Amino acid sequence: MQTRIVGIETEFGLSFAARSGRRISPEELARILFKPVVAWGRSSNVFLENGSRLYLDVGSHPEYATAECSSLAELIAQERAGERIVSDLAAQASQTLDAEGYDGDVYLFKNNVDSVGNSYGCHENYLIKRSLELHRLSAWLVPLLVTRPLIAGAGGFVQGERGPRFVLSPRAEHLWEPVSSSTTRSRPMINTRDEPHADAQRYRRLHVISGDSSMAEPTVLLKAGTVCLVLRMLEAGKVLPDVSIANPLRGLREVSLGGGAPVSLELADGRRMTALEVQQTFLEQARTFCEAEGASAEEEQVLSLWSRVLDELEHAVPADGGGLAETGPALRSHVDWAAKKGILDAFAVRDGLEPGDPRLSQLDLAYHDVKSGRGLASILERSGRLERIVGEQDVLAAMDRAPSTTRAALRGRFLSEARAADTPVTVDWMNLRVNARPDLPLALKDPFETDTARIEPLLEIIRTL
Repeated sequence: MQTRIVGIETEFGLSFAARSGRRISPEELARILFKPVVAWGRSSNVFLENGSRLYLDVGSHPEYATAECSSLAELIAQERAGERIVSDLAAQASQTLDAEGYDGDVYLFKNNVDSVGNSYGCHENYLIKRSLELHRLSAWLVPLLVTRPLIAGAGGFVQGERGPRFVLSPRAEHLWEPVSSSTTRSRPMINTRDEPHADAQRYRRLHVISGDSSMAEPTVLLKAGTVCLVLRMLEAGKVLPDVSIANPLRGLREVSLGGGAPVSLELADGRRMTALEVQQTFLEQARTFCEAEGASAEEEQVLSLWSRVLDELEHAVPADGGGLAETGPALRSHVDWAAKKGILDAFAVRDGLEPGDPRLSQLDLAYHDVKSGRGLASILERSGRLERIVGEQDVLAAMDRAPSTTRAALRGRFLSEARAADTPVTVDWMNLRVNARPDLPLALKDPFETDTARIEPLLEIIRTL
C-alpha cells in the first residue's frame, strides 16, 4: 500500500496562570474552552467540516484528531490546523475569563507530560491490510519505535535520581509494554485493540501511542514517514533483518536518556547494536526497496531527510556528561529535541544555568506553547531556524476543508450542508445519518472513497426538510 491513510490524535495541555485574585480549576477552564463548541455542536464531542474530530478527553484535555489523510503533507497541514483551531478556542476562553474578572493567562501546550509527571498522548493511526499479521508487523516495527526518538523525539527534562536530565522523549518514561490492547493501564508502544473504522474484512488500524507530540513539521514527516515506509515493505512481503531488541522498554528509555549519543542495545539473539545502527538498518532496507520498487516524491523526501539526520548523528561529538556536545544543522532545523536543546544550551551558557534551573524548565515548556504563535517553536519557524514542510495557506485551508483524497471530504460536505441548514445529524468516522431519517444511514467503509454520488440522497433529505 504505497498510498496509505494516516491520522494523528493530539491531546493538549491546558492551564490558567493567575496573576492575582481568583483561580480556576482545569475542569472549569476546559468547560469554558469548549463553550463555543457546545453552543453550535450541542456537544463537547464533535466532527468538524475539515473532516477532523474535536472533543474533550478524560482529564480535561482538549483533543484533536486529524481527518483521514492520504499524504504526509495533508497530515502535517491537518495537524497544524488543529493547533490553530484549539488556539482560537483558547483565545476566546481568555476573553471570557477577562470579562468575568479573572486576572491571568490561559496556556495551551502541545506536549506530553505536565509539571507533576502525568502523561497525555499523541497517537498515530495507520491503515494497514488485514492480511498483514500483527505479530509479524510488531516484530519489526517495535525496534523502529524503540530507536525512533533519535529522529522524532520532542526532547525535555525529566526528574532522575541525580536531578533533572535532558532526554530525547519525555513520553518514553510512561510506557510499560511493547504491545497490548490497553491504552492507559499499561500504556504499550503499539495498541492492538481491533477498531479499524473501516471495512474489517479488508483493513485494520495500527494504533501507535509511543510517540511524542511534534512541533516541527519535519519531525512529523520523519515520525510518520519512516513507519509508512516500513509498513509498505512488510505488506509487500519483504523480509527485513532481525533486529529484535531483548528488552524493548528498557531499550527505549536507554535511547531517550542517551541524549542522542551512541547507545548500545542488546538484541534478542544476544548481539549488540547501537540505536543509530538499528535506524541505519531500516534506512538502508527502505532505500534498497524503493530503488527496486519505485518511490513517490514524498517517500524520496523522507529518505533524504532520514539519511541527513542519521549522518549528523553518526558524526556528532558526545559530551563528557552524556548526550551530544552539539547538534548539526539538519538536526537543529528539522528535529524537535535538537532544536529545543540548542535553545536550552544557549541560555544555560549565557546565564550560567544548571539543568535543574526553573528558567530552563520554563523554556522547555514554552517550546510547546501553541496559543497565538507565541511559543518558542513558532518563533524558530518565523526566523527560519526551524524548517517547514507545508505552506501557511495550506494550513489555513485545512482549518476549513477536508482532504479531497479520502472519505473525509464526503463527511466534511455532509456536515457543511447540515449545519448551513441547521439540520441535526449524527456522524462518526464511518457513518453519516440525518437524525430525522434514522432509517437511511450511510456507512462509508472505504477510507479512500470520494464519490459524492453516495451522499447525494442524504444531502437531498437535508435540503427538503
